[in-house]
Order: sequence, then C-alpha cells, then structure tokens
Amino acid sequence: MKVGILTGGGDCPGLNAVIRAVVIKGHKMGFEFIGIRDGWAGLVELDYEPFTSDSIRGLLPRGGTILGTSRTNPFKHEGDVDKVLTNIAKLELDCVVAIGGDDTLGVASKLYEMGVNMIGIPKTIDNDLSCTDFTFGFDTAVSIVTEALDRLHSTTESHHRVMVVEVMGRHAGWIATYGGLAGGADMILIPEEPFLIDDVCKVAINRKKRGRNFSMIVTAEGAYPVVATEGSEQQGGDIITKDAEVDAFGHAKLGGVGEYIAKEVEKRTGIETRHVVLGHLQRGGSPTAHDRILATRYGIRAAELIGEKTYGRMVGIHGNAIVDVSLKDATGETKTVDMDIYRIASTFFG
Repeated sequence: MKVGILTGGGDCPGLNAVIRAVVIKGHKMGFEFIGIRDGWAGLVELDYEPFTSDSIRGLLPRGGTILGTSRTNPFKHEGDVDKVLTNIAKLELDCVVAIGGDDTLGVASKLYEMGVNMIGIPKTIDNDLSCTDFTFGFDTAVSIVTEALDRLHSTTESHHRVMVVEVMGRHAGWIATYGGLAGGADMILIPEEPFLIDDVCKVAINRKKRGRNFSMIVTAEGAYPVVATEGSEQQGGDIITKDAEVDAFGHAKLGGVGEYIAKEVEKRTGIETRHVVLGHLQRGGSPTAHDRILATRYGIRAAELIGEKTYGRMVGIHGNAIVDVSLKDATGETKTVDMDIYRIASTFFG
C-alpha cells in the first residue's frame, strides 16, 4: 500500500503531529509513504519526497508543517485536475491523506467522487468544520488569544483605555468566543451575531459601573456591524476586508474590523481606544498538549481507515470518541458557534 500525504490551507499547530502519527502507524501496518509538498500544488506540479523514519523524527512538538502548504485549488484552473489524476497514477498511490480545512477537504471530496481513494483529517484553528466537535489547532489558538488578553489587560488598565483585540474567524467566531470567555472580555463580537456600534460604545461608557476604568473587546475578523436606520436595527452590514482580491477558493482577505471599531468608539465616546490584531501569531508555534494528543489520535485512525480500505471519510471527534464521517457531509456547511457557549460568555458583557 502506497500512500501520499499533503497539508493544505493555512498552517496550523499539530500538522506535524498528525503526519508523525499516520506514518508511524502506517509503517507498522506495512504501508509506504510519500510526502506531497505544498498542498494540492504538489500533485499539480509533481513535487514530493519519500517519507522515512528520519523524516518524522522530532515532529511532535514542532509547529507548522514540514511538507509546506498552499491554497492551491486544482478545480480553479483548467487542466489542473487532469494533472492531479495523472500524477496520482504516476506515483502509483493507493490512497491520498489530505490534512486541511473545508477548502482542502472540499477538493478531497470532489476527487473521491472522481474515483480517487481519499482520507481527510480536519485541520483548522477556526474549528468551523462540520461533523466533528473539535479540530486540532483550535486549542492552541485559543490558548494564544487567552495569553494575549491576559497581557493586554495590564497595559489597558494602566492607561485607562478601551482595547479592541481582533482575532481570526472568517465565518465562525469560535476563537473569539472561547478566547474572549477565557480571557475575561467585556464584549465578544462574532460573525454569527452582527453588532451595533452603539452597543459596543455602551460597554466602553459603562466600564466604571463594573468597578474598573478600562474595557476589553474581542472581535472575530469576520464580525460585521448591523445597519441601523431611524432607531430600528436592520441586517445587512458589510463584512470588512483589506482589499477586493480573493484567493483560489474565492475568499476575500479579511482584516480591519478591529481598527474600525476602535476608531468609532473613540470618536463617539471620547475614550482613548486602541486596537491589536493578533493575526498569524494565533497559528504559529508549538501545539498545546491537547492538540498534540488530538492530532495523534486523528492520525492513528486515518491509518486504520486506510488499512480497512474505508475511503471517502474524514476522521473526527464526538465527545471523546474518535469517529469517521463522510467527506461530503463534513464539507457541506460551516459549523458555526454553539450559541449556548456564546450566551454564557454574554453573561459578562456590558
């Protein structure tokens, strides 16, 4: 059995731990592995490397991905899918393991429907993939956001400011919700709940009622304001983007909502307000113990599925049980924030 492994989309803590687990378990099952470089681009361009025992030494705590990654979409450019299919045959791959988020696994799902034996492993710090409770990388990102908020509390309090912290979360506010709750945010803004800027200003103004002279506001990058007219709220505010360009999967480059909120709060309240964009800090560095273990469990189950010749599946976790689900179901829709958790967080708003 010859298996190819690739990592696609944004890098994420735990990717190397997954690679390590799949290869070690697979070697014990008699599999041969090759690493495909830079996501789907490696199968378009036939860029790969053989995996040996030396290839995976020291990977468990290492951040990023030794295979490299890209946002290449072979269904975007004419002829690229044919190249992928041709190169899979040329490499004599019996199966491809794709480690990625909804875009990477969406490609995997389409290729499976075209006859390629595929196994998916869910990777995204946004935790927005369906059919699994958690994706590896999410816990690390939340831990980084929490630490950042702890550090920002002291400087914000010292200067009696409002601090707006922008975190990742394009379509779902999982990082903002969990990180903001753990970090003691006074308000959390997420894509699932469009906000009124007046409500944000009230949090800043009411800070002394809470017995403190500063405020911490956490916003997901995909959060957006509600349009209000004549005293009534109306849905339809625009998401804030850096520019009009989109990537190979049609996603705009987000960013700027934190700056927008900070400027509006200071303008409307007169309270000094700053903003911080945590950006790529959230997905860099070593994975937490939780993500190392989850990634390892995912990798082991992926190898077992290959041994069972059960393809077209994505591994996941329900409760504490590792499961496998249809790739098609897993990439069918975005998993949005559990609003019960958000309501818990909202107890501390205001």
